[in-house]
Amino acid sequence: MARKDRMSGNEAVSFAIRQINPDVMPAFPITPSTEIPQMVSTYIANGEIDTEFVPVESEHSAMSAAIGSEAAGARTLTATSSAGLALMWEELLLAASNRMPIALALVNRTLSGPININCDHSDGMGARDTGWIQIYAENNQEAYDNFIQAYPIAESAGVHLPIMICQDGFITSHAVENIELLEDEEVKNFVGEYEPEEFLLNPGKPIAVGPYSVTSYAMEAKKNQEIALENAKDAVLKVAKEFKKISGRSYGLFEEYKTKDADYIMLLIGSAAGTAKQAVDDLRAKGKKVGVIKLRLFRPFPADELATALKGAKAVAIMDRTESYNGNGGPLGSEVAAGLFRNKVMIDTVNYIYGLAGRDFTVQEVYDIFADLEDHIENGTKLEQFKYIGLR
Repeated sequence: MARKDRMSGNEAVSFAIRQINPDVMPAFPITPSTEIPQMVSTYIANGEIDTEFVPVESEHSAMSAAIGSEAAGARTLTATSSAGLALMWEELLLAASNRMPIALALVNRTLSGPININCDHSDGMGARDTGWIQIYAENNQEAYDNFIQAYPIAESAGVHLPIMICQDGFITSHAVENIELLEDEEVKNFVGEYEPEEFLLNPGKPIAVGPYSVTSYAMEAKKNQEIALENAKDAVLKVAKEFKKISGRSYGLFEEYKTKDADYIMLLIGSAAGTAKQAVDDLRAKGKKVGVIKLRLFRPFPADELATALKGAKAVAIMDRTESYNGNGGPLGSEVAAGLFRNKVMIDTVNYIYGLAGRDFTVQEVYDIFADLEDHIENGTKLEQFKYIGLR
């Protein structure tokens, strides 16, 4: 039975970790994720869980230790943000290629420079090609729920890949909201025990972890890893279906908000979806057919499913909270447009850049973007691609 509480996003994820009681947590503190290892280490010190906390000297070492403990057969997690994730880069690739179902609580923060501690998605998006599953949350409730689903997804047969559970730095990580918590026993039963088929500390069944791969085998290994990532899509849906049974809350690859008859849709990730939904409610009251798609699963990317969801619209605003520095917009702008093209869904797309380094994103700005889309379709007004929203 669920109970209500008030928690920040960091508290909510830490509470989920306490309920799961994983085996090992190596971590190095970095704003705004510092509270997660701090709170988990407090649970350990108080005897509430028996997780082995490993203090390390850097985030690179945190992920190295996570790979070692996971390889030994221990359920492992860590937490980081921004430059911490960047320092893990080499190890992120190894965790995925070694098929380690490690969970990482990523509290999204802009990458330097210039140095800034506020939210955008440059850290998570920068790691998009490292082979990790990536799930993003809109609010504290979703951060909690997503973390509880993390291990059942990552450890699924046919998947066995690491997973990032992402939430927006400060906006959700430090802001307090009312959320519903599951009982400890419910979470414990839902997540279950980790029973790896292969692990280093398995007497009589030796394995090699991270060996040199000659040309004859490396490409096949990468293809198998890609197949596993594709399998993760079904695992996400299957785990969400089971999670609904204990929580009553529904999750999918993305959320469609008032899109069924929408002429104009805004597609975005994370906490800004709440702002967009408020604007949609206001505009719907004025008779405007607008809607929001909030992407939850970014890796693997649900291109075909998004194309199906968008095909009835006249135009879509694709919102990127990061800059790709490719002269051609952001990651979402590129990937959504490619998915639409491959599925022969020829609707107009406009890619916007917003919220970099914590820049406010307002309801008024959402109004303006929808007005731009309508003006473009109804009057043929040419729109600027890759426009920065709220730029001084």
